[in-house]
Amino acid sequence: METGRILIVDDNKTLLSALELALQPDFESVTCLSNPKQLPFILQTEKVDVILLDMNFIAGINSGNEGIFWLGEIKKLKPEIQVVMITAFGDVELAVKALKMGASDFVLKPWDNARLLETIKAAVRIKKSQEKINRIKEESGTTANDYFKETEMLGHSGIMQRVCKIIDKVAPTNANVLITGENGTGKELIARSIHRKSLRASHQMVGVDMGAITETLFESELFGHVRGAFTDAKTARDGKIKIADKSTLFLDEIGNLSLPLQAKLLACLENRQVIPVGANHPIPVDIRLICATNCNLDQMVAEGRFREDLLFRVNTIRIEAPPLRDREEDIILLANYFLNYYSEKYQKPKLILSGKVREKFRHYHWPGNVRELRHVMEKAVILLDGETLQPEDFHFRPMAERDDSRTTLEEMEKTMVEKALAENGGNMSAAATRLGVTRQTLYNKAKKYGL
Repeated sequence: METGRILIVDDNKTLLSALELALQPDFESVTCLSNPKQLPFILQTEKVDVILLDMNFIAGINSGNEGIFWLGEIKKLKPEIQVVMITAFGDVELAVKALKMGASDFVLKPWDNARLLETIKAAVRIKKSQEKINRIKEESGTTANDYFKETEMLGHSGIMQRVCKIIDKVAPTNANVLITGENGTGKELIARSIHRKSLRASHQMVGVDMGAITETLFESELFGHVRGAFTDAKTARDGKIKIADKSTLFLDEIGNLSLPLQAKLLACLENRQVIPVGANHPIPVDIRLICATNCNLDQMVAEGRFREDLLFRVNTIRIEAPPLRDREEDIILLANYFLNYYSEKYQKPKLILSGKVREKFRHYHWPGNVRELRHVMEKAVILLDGETLQPEDFHFRPMAERDDSRTTLEEMEKTMVEKALAENGGNMSAAATRLGVTRQTLYNKAKKYGL
């Protein structure tokens, strides 16, 4: 049963009864209201997630203006409530008007029960996801980037539900976790979710981008240094591992470490202590380790490029972050979140995705995953002149250019790096921003692929 609380507003009591019977088995509560004038009172006194709102309430008048009026009133009083409009008259212009005013969807009488249930369940999911983001933002004062890190975790596809179950099981333990997956799938978000649900959540998680640390600064960055340890070391500094004491240490892109640095990291993890550069005595640390990579570490071990003993150390539990193409049910949910955010950020009117865009999104392979979806939504909102996003507002690489049977993850990554560098005239900083990685990470990738 869904946890959603549904309110049905329609002056036809026979229809109310039929809708109540259809929805009751699937939701926490279903309330019926025959007089829309009671809406303000209901909204002030009861908790509602989704309203199923009729378009017409005056006998003999089928203009839909009554429904539009009450939709506006609902959005004034409780803008977070999702509203699904229902009418016997398939007026496309009226449907578009309702959607622009904030309705989440539009269904016709006579309705198909399966379609109706799926529409309302989707609206409930959007409402719950918005509540989750708002709660996180209130609790931690998140920035726009944090907002997007949270939205990457949104989703109700089966594969995402399995990931969430693993997170719930592993979070309360101190087990080391290795998160694998393609670029842009939200590996850091999974790490943050594990930390937030762990016994160490009262302390801030400490993250380190291993691909952005040069070999000369590795020890100082991770282990810290004492005053005078080297030129310009005018003050002592704690390393990231010491800062993460009693908390969670997140090492991103661990597959980029050279073998000598892997050996130094392994010694620290095995002994659970650090020796700052220039110091003589070890400092004990209590950390929970989470690592992430888009590399195939098992293959790297076989090729002698990654230490097997280090892999055993970091790989107590492995979580695979699923690519967006395997989360078809989540694509439109995420797209709408990015659309709402950017339409507000760039002060555009309420924008909507056309049905053809939704189909295009569902059939695209999304090599850049959620990060790519975010970027194409921002670009489309910036360039849009109208109010409805159409397929021509989005330009993707043709499917014919991609052959999964012969394309490895590294080949896809190389192609993305080449394309970003070409599109930005070789400017490393601009290309790194386009790909959503640091400049140092992009430099390492370019060097790896000889670009």
